[in-house]
Amino acid sequence: MAPSWLTAIAWLYLSVCFCCAGIIAYDILVNHRRQPMGVMNFVFPVTALYFGPFALAFYWRWARVGRRMTMPQMSMTGAAVSQTAMSQAATVSVGDGERPAVADGDDETDSRAGRSRPWWVMMAIEVSHCGSGCALGDVISEFVVFAAALSIAGLTLGAEYVGDYVLALILGIIFQYFAIAPMRGLGVKDGLTAAAKADFISLTAFEIGLFGWMAIMTFVLFPAPHELMPNSAAFWLLMQIGMIIGYFTSWPANVWLIKRGIKVPM
Repeated sequence: MAPSWLTAIAWLYLSVCFCCAGIIAYDILVNHRRQPMGVMNFVFPVTALYFGPFALAFYWRWARVGRRMTMPQMSMTGAAVSQTAMSQAATVSVGDGERPAVADGDDETDSRAGRSRPWWVMMAIEVSHCGSGCALGDVISEFVVFAAALSIAGLTLGAEYVGDYVLALILGIIFQYFAIAPMRGLGVKDGLTAAAKADFISLTAFEIGLFGWMAIMTFVLFPAPHELMPNSAAFWLLMQIGMIIGYFTSWPANVWLIKRGIKVPM
């Protein structure tokens, strides 16, 4: 059983992470700031589930795109404003010159995602894309293993390893497919093949970092009979730490895959 101080910290950090993920999801869906690559609408909120405020700050600085007008909004605008009036409103006098009018950063051109990004930002997004499939697979697997009381050779950790890896690989390939296939114009078969090639190495590197931390959790920090279970907040706090470790262990693999042309930079 986890000490009370660890449980309190766990609940606090979990709450912060869920709030951060909710803010990103709200911004994307309600504020109409959908990503050009559809799968990233899921990647950024999922990443916030373990990186919390760091993921939120990164999204707001580097990945937030301009607000997209909905069809009703476009129709109302077209009916109410003439082309001449729109042209006149598009500029604001400043001294002897003119500058484009910007409505508080909410127009289509206000796109952090469209600006020139440093190499590390591109890689951070690439690794986040890989990590999101892993994270979702790990969460689902942990609950299934716990609910079904599965074990291998008498160890729950063995069943967790197998379940986490298989589900992470499946979801990782799906996430990768919806990134690679549209960018390369591939069909379903070729897209899945390319996704599997691109995701296998990076996902394995992610899971190596996470699994190493899970072994420390099981055999060092909370050995039987006091091991933590998925029905405790402390367990998920430690799993979040493991996912962060996995994020960084998969970074070199993603760099190598991009340099080899196996993965496409985002």
